[in-house]
This record gives sequence, structure tokens and C-alpha cells, in this order.
Amino acid sequence: MTRNNKIFIWSLTVLIFLISIYYMAWTMSPGSYGRAEVYEFEIPEENLIKIIKEFKSDNSELDISSEDKLSSGKFPILRDGKEDSSNHWYKFYFYYPDKNQIIFTWTRAKSKMTSSFGFVRVNEGLNLGNWKDVNNNFLWWKNTPMKNEFEERILKKIKEKLDRK
Repeated sequence: MTRNNKIFIWSLTVLIFLISIYYMAWTMSPGSYGRAEVYEFEIPEENLIKIIKEFKSDNSELDISSEDKLSSGKFPILRDGKEDSSNHWYKFYFYYPDKNQIIFTWTRAKSKMTSSFGFVRVNEGLNLGNWKDVNNNFLWWKNTPMKNEFEERILKKIKEKLDRK
């Protein structure tokens, strides 16, 4: 075996080993929302929550928790907010009426002046239980369309509101 062949085989072995380690770490996804797509903001969480609430108020078609939709009986009751005072995540739910999808997101304080906005899951239809994690697929290009749509329909507009304040 020539020196170049040995180098190639060794390099390929190391590459496969590194990809395997990365895949194992990815499948374990530590934390409650380990596969969420997280966006960082240089703003206190309370301010980010206010901006998101304003955005939902301005775009009522995306707000699944609005009373008129709930009273029709066609929508599940998904309320924004923390489940209790010990919870770290302030949850938000959005609705894509054209795709009949529920979008689950959260905010969380990182420090007094920074916060995170996480895009977690998409539920197909209004029957809860059809959730798909945003980064469910190891092959990132299969997750990209879902993230791009979220960034265009929701995140971009929230960032615009932040820039205006």
C-alpha cells in the first residue's frame, strides 16, 4: 500500500469517526428543547415578550389563542405564557392558516440584557400530537424550508419591530 493510500484511508477513518461522534451528540440533544432553532437577542426577555405580543396583536391571523378562534370550537386551547412561576420558558403559539399548522416557540432570558427566542416544533393540523421538531432531521437541508418559512413569516417581522423601538 502506498503512502498516499494510507493517508487517504486514515483521513477517511477519522472523518467517519468525527461524523459518528457528532451524530451521537445530535441524537442525544441535551435539555428540554435540545433541537430547537434558537435566535439570540440583545434585549431583556420582558421587552422581547412585549414585542412578540404586539406582533401577534398586529397579525391576528397568526394568533391561535385569540378568543374568536377559540370560541368557534375549531382550535385547541393553547395559551401563551409560562405554565407556572418555576418555568424557564415563556411559550408562544402561532398558526399558519394557509398550511393548517401550529407553530410552537418560546423565549428565555439568558442574562438581564439578552434573551433567546426558540423555534421548537410544528404541529400538522389542529389535532395536537402531530408535532415535528424543527431540527428533527440530521440532514440539515431537510429542516431548512421549515426554518426559512418561520424566519420569513414571523422572525423577520419581530426583528423589524425591535429595530423600530
